[in-house]
Amino acid sequence: MHDLLDAAIAKRSSLLTAESNAIRLIDGAGDGLPGLFLESYAGRWLLSTTTGNIPPPFREWLRDQAVSCYWKRLDQHQKESPTLLCGPEITAPFLIREHGFAYEISFQSGYSQGIFLDQRDNRAQVHRLMRPGLRLLNTFSYTGAFSVAAAMAGAETTTLDLSQPYLDWAKRNFSHNSLNPADHHFCKGDTFHWLRRFAKQGRLFDTIVLDPPTFSRDEKGKVFRVEENFGELAALAANILAPGGWMLCCTNFRGISSHAFERQLLGEIPHPMTARHSSMPPDFNDEPYLKSVWLTL
Repeated sequence: MHDLLDAAIAKRSSLLTAESNAIRLIDGAGDGLPGLFLESYAGRWLLSTTTGNIPPPFREWLRDQAVSCYWKRLDQHQKESPTLLCGPEITAPFLIREHGFAYEISFQSGYSQGIFLDQRDNRAQVHRLMRPGLRLLNTFSYTGAFSVAAAMAGAETTTLDLSQPYLDWAKRNFSHNSLNPADHHFCKGDTFHWLRRFAKQGRLFDTIVLDPPTFSRDEKGKVFRVEENFGELAALAANILAPGGWMLCCTNFRGISSHAFERQLLGEIPHPMTARHSSMPPDFNDEPYLKSVWLTL
């Protein structure tokens, strides 16, 4: 096992730089280590496992690395914060860098740590495509990483999430990058509600990011399922897309293929759109679960 672990980290060594210091070090079966996923956040490690046990050889190898490592169990019924496995305790949020931008990470904030590393290349592409004068709407924004990437290119951003604590976290991410949150928009509430509201206001966006959870329930109890409702979501978003604009539609739902996902989107959007797909970052070499479809009006 030690050889597999060392090989997995060695082949990713070139991905860790001063500009990007958060990557996946071990990606389960893609590295011959099914059920084991290890990520590095600015030198602080997070181990995720699909079972409640860690193989003894892996524990021994971790101790030899002399780093802080926290452990998260990938169980949909357990949503608590990771627990310290070895190394010094991390007691406060800290910053990582991705393509030169700073994002706040916390190992004490629950099941998710503040950023999804599998979206790294998509965030970089959003940054490349944006420029001053363009308007981005980031729905289901979580801690606003897509918004930061766009704002750092000079775009005007609107960050939308149901959680006020996550919106506050997003504002801190803006501040970490010397961006003034007051120069941008932050909206709390249900995405479906806000998309309809923007349409009534006649408000248009040049770019819209749609990256909803696989399953959710709004404040009124209405259920959202990716496999059933993403097309409706995309159609509402297309109604407020400016001419020549584009949308990034993402899902990590494993029960739908990339092509079926594209068919669902194009089947419900009332405007002709072209579609292209993007792949996951190279450090994610297990099953390509993240589907990313870029739609251009």
